[in-house]
Formats: sequence, structure tokens, C-alpha cells
Amino acid sequence: MMFQISQDQIGERIVALRKRKQLSQEDLAKRIGISRPSLTQIELGKRSLNVLELQKLAQVLRFSLDDFMSENFSAETLSFSEEEKIETAAERISVPSLNVGKMKNILLYILEHCAGKPNVGETVLYKLLYFSDFNYYELYEEQMTGATYRKLPFGPVPQNLDSILNDMIESNQIQRLKTDYHGYPQTRYIPLQKADLTELMASEKEVIDRVIEQMSDWSASAVSNYSHKDIPWIVSKEGEDINYELAFYREPPFSVRNYQEEDAL
Repeated sequence: MMFQISQDQIGERIVALRKRKQLSQEDLAKRIGISRPSLTQIELGKRSLNVLELQKLAQVLRFSLDDFMSENFSAETLSFSEEEKIETAAERISVPSLNVGKMKNILLYILEHCAGKPNVGETVLYKLLYFSDFNYYELYEEQMTGATYRKLPFGPVPQNLDSILNDMIESNQIQRLKTDYHGYPQTRYIPLQKADLTELMASEKEVIDRVIEQMSDWSASAVSNYSHKDIPWIVSKEGEDINYELAFYREPPFSVRNYQEEDAL
């Protein structure tokens, strides 16, 4: 029976060849003319390759298509000359840099739309921020607030947010309320002024609106449980920061980017 190679096997073989050639994902993606997130999806077996992309990969990684598609293919059997090897290029690391002004305006914007909902306490607010930030990064490969999120038992939590909220309280931008919700203590925030929409790009507002529409009616337990199934949270270690780059490894329904079609545009 003829051997049929799967997308998962194709992805695994590309990873092995890329590492043998000491290429980063970013370098290889540029050489074959696709985005780095799309290459990530290919290596995970989540996106198929067209013939042109496969030919470009064969040229860059120096392999025979017949060998690559065969059942007994192994990257270890290939020999690369020293001249063919490329110096190791570090994978791009996203280093968050908090934009305090942007964070304050996004908090005000979210609270304008959600503060009146009895379920929106700190837990829900934190998750709305997390999904807004990570969805935006997955879509545009740029940080929105630049906040650092840490993996904690109740889900991803933005760091240094307490100081920002306290500053906004002192400057009469928001008000903190201690309430009970279904018998549990709850901390809520009420906006005392409107967000400065000139500080938000249309793309940022659109991403936040989608998150609000999807999740702002969820309970704290529901939104926390949902965040626990998101790949960035799953693969991060307890108590450590969550790398924004992990957004590219998401699977449906968490992924917000169409990797299959974007490179055909």
C-alpha cells in the first residue's frame, strides 16, 4: 500500500530539518515567504503546505522532495557541509513593556461596557484583559498594553495592575467597591470618566470589543476555566510569566487568526 504522509509528519520533518540547519522559525519563514505564526502552525501540523511552499522549503533546507515524502525519511541521514550551515539565530522573544497610559484607557473602556454587569469583578476583568492582550498579539504580532501575565491557580493575572488601579482611584478615574456576589466576596470597579478613544487604535478597539462580546457575561468560574484551556496558560509553569509567543500555538476555539488563508493573500 502506498505510504501517505500526514500533516503532523510533515511538520515534524520540517522541525527536524530546520534545527539541523540551525535556522530559527523567523528566518525560515522569511526565506519561504510566509509569516512566522503560519510556520508555527505548519510545524504543529495545523496548516497544510501548497506545492510552491514545499518547493521553497526544499530549496532552503536542501532536501529532495522524493526523500522528504518517503516513509523512511530521516533528517539525521542528511549530511550538510559547513558552508551550508547557517549561524544560529535566536528565536524572537517577546519582552513585554507595560504602557501604563494605554492600560488605563483600556481599563476604562472595558469598564464603560461591563461595570454594570454584576458578574464583572476582578477575576472577570483580569481575564478580559488577558484575552484582549493575547488575541491582539496573535493577530498583529505586536503587544497592546505590554502587560506581563503570570500563571496563577485562578488563571493568568496581569502583573503590577494593583498599582495602576490604585493610581486611577486616587486620581478619581475609577471607584473600587466591595460587594457580595452569590454569597462570595467580590471586588468591582466603576468608571468615573470615559476612556480617551484617541489613545486606542481601531484594531485594538475591535479586538477588545470581540472579547467583551464573547466573555463579559461569563461568571468568574466560567471565564477562569476557559482560560485554563488556553495553550499559553497550559504550557507555562505555575507562578511564572506567560510568553506572548505561545499565542501562535493556540488551537480552536482560542485561536483568532486564520493561518491557512493569510499567506495566500
